[in-house]
Amino acid sequence: MVAGSVHGVRESESNTVLAAPEIYRRGVARLTAMCIMRRTLPWGETMKLVRFGDIGQEQPGLLDAGGTIRDLSGIVDDIAGDVLTPAGLQRLRDIDLATLPAVDHTPRVGAPIGTVRKFFGIGLNYRDHAEETGLPIPEVPIVFCKANSCVSGPTDPVLAPPDFQRMDYEVELAVVIGTPAKRVSKDDALDYVAGYCICNDVSERSMQKGGPGEWVKAKSYDSFGPLGPWLVTADEIPDPQNLDLTTDLNGDRMQTGNTSTMIFTVAELVSYISTYMTLLPGDVVVTGTPPGVGMARNPRVFLKPGDELVLRVAGLGEQTTTVIAET
Repeated sequence: MVAGSVHGVRESESNTVLAAPEIYRRGVARLTAMCIMRRTLPWGETMKLVRFGDIGQEQPGLLDAGGTIRDLSGIVDDIAGDVLTPAGLQRLRDIDLATLPAVDHTPRVGAPIGTVRKFFGIGLNYRDHAEETGLPIPEVPIVFCKANSCVSGPTDPVLAPPDFQRMDYEVELAVVIGTPAKRVSKDDALDYVAGYCICNDVSERSMQKGGPGEWVKAKSYDSFGPLGPWLVTADEIPDPQNLDLTTDLNGDRMQTGNTSTMIFTVAELVSYISTYMTLLPGDVVVTGTPPGVGMARNPRVFLKPGDELVLRVAGLGEQTTTVIAET
């Protein structure tokens, strides 16, 4: 799938209507500022892979230390497939960024992965989130699918169909696979990870609780899987189990958590899923959400057109989306 779209393949993305240039410009300005600030974080400089351009026409890029996008299209076709393997990422690390063309305008930023074959979510994977829902702590990971057609960019609008009345937000750490993984051990599992990014696992709760109860329908509508703004390679995140996560809704802090409270670690999740199917480069696993989701609040808070969401994960940037009515 071409990420940043609401369709699974390039050919179908031209049918998508998510035009909101003012939202994109505002979001990209924030991304640039964050990239500059990123140099002060404990683990120093990182390789941030981005995809930029109109929906269905995204090009691969790297962010330099000053927040400028460097065009990678002369080196690779996309951030996908073999580019995400250890050899592919090493090839990008070896590039002198100064030799790459600078993008001298403010483009839309798409999701950082160009082809997402499989898109998995994990339910109730934060102990404090499971407790706020009143549900028992899972004994094994609760694995569900999101349709890969729901992937969108980090500043693309979140669509609100007129019959969806209980839309909710979930900030999550997204894990991107870089090496085919089949029945891998927990001890080796992180070696199969290409990198990490932010995901908002947008959900329509009426289809998840109190309705037909099929999570895939609740979590797969177009635009319900924003990814990005960038992919940070796994070697730059020393401990994926010690990352702060937050969600702000219209300026109010709604979610605060840390990946240390996951019930099943990233390594355990990759190992577990690979027991039942082979994970391929570009597959995405979103690893659960901390407490503070709208359905667990009193009174409940559900998304409506005009709402602005700002999601942050330490070291992975900031994702800003606006909910718009779909007519």
